[in-house]
Amino acid sequence: MSAPSDEPILRLESVSKSFFGFYAVRDFSLDVRRGSIHALIGPNGAGKTTIFNLVTKTLPPTSGRISFKGIDITKRSPSEVARLGMVRSFQISAVFASLTALENVRVALQRFRSDGFAFWKSADVLHDLDERALALLHDVGIESYAHVRASELPYGRRRALEIATTLALEPELLMLDEPTAGMGHEDVDRIAALIKNVARERTVLMVEHNLSIVADLSDRITVLARGERLAEGAYDVVSKDPAVIEAYVGSEHE
Repeated sequence: MSAPSDEPILRLESVSKSFFGFYAVRDFSLDVRRGSIHALIGPNGAGKTTIFNLVTKTLPPTSGRISFKGIDITKRSPSEVARLGMVRSFQISAVFASLTALENVRVALQRFRSDGFAFWKSADVLHDLDERALALLHDVGIESYAHVRASELPYGRRRALEIATTLALEPELLMLDEPTAGMGHEDVDRIAALIKNVARERTVLMVEHNLSIVADLSDRITVLARGERLAEGAYDVVSKDPAVIEAYVGSEHE
């Protein structure tokens, strides 16, 4: 992976989100440097997923400013932000279960067709996308599953397929929400290697509970607790912060 730039591709400035007076995120600021892998960690309920929802515009902030590539996206729609080059995966795999792996990736690739999604045309025209789709499946290590329905894929391969569909959209910023959740050791290692590989050409912001993955992959880590930034820095520094240790130990006894 190329060295991270000091230029932030994503910036949050004093962002807050309240729900009927309860603050899920309060006065939160963040710079994600272009070309980096940046992790958001924290106990359950810390506000990590809310921040993802604010950045991808599925939730509007109560206050504060969000910019992407220097563009103010605070009031932009989710589709506008996606077209700017920000793509998100979810905790629950979001693929079309009845379609094959190849077909799922082709659906994503249709975005770049000059005739849009072309629902009125023969499905044969989509075979023009097969070569690119197969290349993406190869990149995530599941080319041999190209003609297997997504519902029949092992869980780890299904998550890899989801990453392939997001890569088909050519994101500059890839947002991964708990990419290794629910996986066994073998699948965790496979997805971690995949994240490291895809991050060579793009920026990654991820929420992840597996701290060994965070330590291995991340250039920078932001720790949240109760909707506020608790600490930020390299893993070796953050993991020794007394406030971070107390937040994690405390969460185990609540």
